[in-house]
Amino acid sequence: MKRFLIGALAFIGAMSVLFVVGLVALVVLASSSRPSVPSNLVLELDLSQPLAENVSADSLAGAFGEDPLTVRDVVDALEKAGEDSRVKSLVVRVGTSPGSPATTQEVRDAVKAFRAKGKKAIAYTDSFGEEGNATGAYYFASAFDEIYMQPSGSVNVIGLAFETPFARDALAKLGVKPRFDKRYEFKNAVNSYTEQGYTPEHLLATERFAGSLYGQMVRGIAEGRGLKEEEVRALIDRAPLLAPEAVDGKLLNGLLYRDEVYAAQKAAAGEGAELLYVKKYLDRVGRPNTTGDTIALVHGVGTISRGRSDSSPFGEQALGGDSVAAALRKAAQDSQVKAIIFRVDSPGGSYVASDTVRREVQRAREAGKPVIATMGTYAASGGYYFAMDADKIVAQPGTLTGSIGVYTGKFVTNGFWEKLGVNFDTVAFGKNATLASTDADYTPEQQARVDAELDRIYTDFTTRAASARKMPVEKLQGLAKGRVWTGEDALENGLVDALGGYPKALELAREAAKLPADAKVRVEEYPRKKSPAEVLSSMLGETGDNSDDDASATTSLSTPWAPLVEATRVVHEVGVRMGVFAPERGSLHAPMPQTRW
Repeated sequence: MKRFLIGALAFIGAMSVLFVVGLVALVVLASSSRPSVPSNLVLELDLSQPLAENVSADSLAGAFGEDPLTVRDVVDALEKAGEDSRVKSLVVRVGTSPGSPATTQEVRDAVKAFRAKGKKAIAYTDSFGEEGNATGAYYFASAFDEIYMQPSGSVNVIGLAFETPFARDALAKLGVKPRFDKRYEFKNAVNSYTEQGYTPEHLLATERFAGSLYGQMVRGIAEGRGLKEEEVRALIDRAPLLAPEAVDGKLLNGLLYRDEVYAAQKAAAGEGAELLYVKKYLDRVGRPNTTGDTIALVHGVGTISRGRSDSSPFGEQALGGDSVAAALRKAAQDSQVKAIIFRVDSPGGSYVASDTVRREVQRAREAGKPVIATMGTYAASGGYYFAMDADKIVAQPGTLTGSIGVYTGKFVTNGFWEKLGVNFDTVAFGKNATLASTDADYTPEQQARVDAELDRIYTDFTTRAASARKMPVEKLQGLAKGRVWTGEDALENGLVDALGGYPKALELAREAAKLPADAKVRVEEYPRKKSPAEVLSSMLGETGDNSDDDASATTSLSTPWAPLVEATRVVHEVGVRMGVFAPERGSLHAPMPQTRW
């Protein structure tokens, strides 16, 4: 019996090894076969889901299909296609906007650049919204040469609205007391817990932010469709628009079904024209900017926490200060790297982790490597903190940035537990041992320590920001107090240097590296994206050498329980927003209110 069990276990082990080896072999074989590109083609993009900002270096999604399409994928593919004589046009099914206002603007700019090369771009949808708001989707479509919609659709360009939940009274009914302090009145991240509506400062900042975004969209639609801004505003105020009304208002070029749109574009492209998805095209032809001097690209994406980045094998990620710092360090130490593009898309998080990353930006510059920060959806609070020391900062007009401030606190829950008949007794040594306890409010001594911590962080943030932006501290503090700005307003106020995205950042990187404006460059990501085979090896226990400077070994992989972990994380995020869980102490964080557009 013993011999049988040993044999059975050996057989199972051998089959497991063969399975893994076979899987790795299939992955390698699949990645090595690259079909050719048709000689006459129409690029196709189906925007049924928003684009991802970035795919983690440890993502395993590519082993079981294509990686999620990212913002950079589309920007690079359209840049490449603009110079490719085989590509005659682009057809995009607009099911939704590419993402946030800033993401939408990044891809809009790529479409406009594609058209500037003499290529045609056509947008098609079955409907711009059916019951929901589709202003963002239409704003994106307005960058195209022509827009077509199915006859049964409607155009729900109904404007822009921000919705912010306030739960102070609900928490009070539960016996929960939000105990938060902030620096200063515009630091609105905790208002959902402490207020029952907008404070004057919160309302002022939100109205200005929303008004700036709305103005950008109106101008963009007017420019794209050859209308006056007042005409666009009038159409928005009349919406939802029936299909014939949208045609009469010059928002649509016509009413066509999908097959009619695609048939017309293939015919216009010429005999034998074929359709090819943007992602497949990029996989086959490769990215632009692959030869010449090296420009490093480092991503700082997600809510900031101490330690290593947290990533599931299938792409979900959070920004770990140590991981991003290691990537910056690697890039700075590489003698081939002439400059670093630092892509930031973060609402903030841990002050300490933010400072860890900021320090490496500073050290890279001290080592003679210029750093150009480019902001995505947001680079606010902690995200702004570690971007501010870059040589230049680029933002989209719709980027949420600034939020120079800090908050901390906890929820006092003893009233809630009393309602349930639960009592906590505490034994503590040390006068402030219960500082973080949710069972009691702060003592006067504890409140003094909290205030001292907030004052120190706020002074550090504003002093460093003033130095980085080369402005008097008094002027910087007038822009701070926790207030968020659009990239458009941030440029006017001196918090960023230019508007744009990846192409603008690359232009400034060449300039900072003292390279000719038309110099060929090779954009290389740090850390290098692992192949599916390498990710599988990591999952099986290969973890790298654990060197502090090994950027490729600084991302911790989730276990097979990843789906459960991710579901729990989503619930936790909702809980944080509604005041069920307390965020980290000393948090530089600026969550974006829910945007209806």
